[in-house]
Amino acid sequence: MTRLLRTLPAVTAAALLLAACGTTEPAAKDSEKSTDAITLTDATGAEVELDGPAEKVVGTEWNVVESLVSLGVDPVGVADVKGYRAWDTAVPLTGEPKDIGTRGEPSMDTIASLKPDLIVATSDLPPAAVKQLREVAPVLAVRSADGAGQIDQMLENVDLIAKATGTTDRAGTLKKDFDAKLAEGSKALADAGLDGEKIAFADGYVTSNQVSVRPYTGTSLIGEVNERLGLKNAWKQKGDEAYGLAATDVEGLTGLGEVQFAYIGSDKDPNSDPFGNQLAKNSVWKSLPFVKSGDVHRLPDGIWMFGGPGSMSAYVDALVAALTK
Repeated sequence: MTRLLRTLPAVTAAALLLAACGTTEPAAKDSEKSTDAITLTDATGAEVELDGPAEKVVGTEWNVVESLVSLGVDPVGVADVKGYRAWDTAVPLTGEPKDIGTRGEPSMDTIASLKPDLIVATSDLPPAAVKQLREVAPVLAVRSADGAGQIDQMLENVDLIAKATGTTDRAGTLKKDFDAKLAEGSKALADAGLDGEKIAFADGYVTSNQVSVRPYTGTSLIGEVNERLGLKNAWKQKGDEAYGLAATDVEGLTGLGEVQFAYIGSDKDPNSDPFGNQLAKNSVWKSLPFVKSGDVHRLPDGIWMFGGPGSMSAYVDALVAALTK
């Protein structure tokens, strides 16, 4: 699995530029399971018409797949099934979906063979690909990320997918549980005297023996979650407009000072944990205050950094446990 496919929606890895959503009539609720037609307006402004709540659904990106599974909908098709199972165990696939290809280039033929009621895509997918998908089945495109409000966008996406699948009751529960998780985590950190603690979350990777570090600034999804927990983002770099991500190297970590440094890697990707492996003997890394003080926290595998309420709730639990141990 390549680094770019691992950490970002595949299309935006090359250029982090994204192109909200609303409804024109109410969709079915879980308790009713109405067969009435549903009309939605997606993130591209396109009107999406369904004969009723979609049941056979394909997801072209991991964040929408996570939302579907969280809503109790087992997708019949998923992009890069193996990758999802490696990087998102917080909300594991419960069925046996067909692999539809990569997230950046889903197979139109494979998707067509599934005869889906709905294809849930993201604004990361090129418009030409979305146009092709619309020839196969109705396509609901959601906006993957918004640096002006990541949590709001995440929950808006859940709501839109829920309206398309008749699972609005389940969506309400997901959002309520997520709010409760944030409150619980914030209290636990405050009780431990960590309110206002500086944190730097990043991921790292190795390409051709070169270590790269990607800071998750305050406008990233994880950055927003950290701030909702009462923590202060220590990164000084400005993130991109969509995902709130920046770029640096090990020398760029020297300006952080005394912070809590957290990251997520994967045992299934040997290049995803330079902090615990390749940098172990690096003099710059070893000289950093947070390395010397033992405030480097590798969080558990399987928490998707660009996921939905399920992954973010798992992140809260993992971070609180790491900082309060």
